[in-house]
Amino acid sequence: MTKDAIVEEVRRIRQRYAARFNYDLGAIFRDLQERQGRGEFSVVSRKPRRPRVQPPTQSRRAG
Repeated sequence: MTKDAIVEEVRRIRQRYAARFNYDLGAIFRDLQERQGRGEFSVVSRKPRRPRVQPPTQSRRAG
């Protein structure tokens, strides 16, 4: 399997970020909340998409 350069970069950044907090999920969560509160980024919540409804198929009667 070939390695994707973008995926590898994201993984390196994630690793460095987690290491800053000694891999403590609580500390990471608090940092993200503080950064969001300062307006560095925002979490987007979107309404779920409505499922596509397939039109009923017409059955052909043999006869």
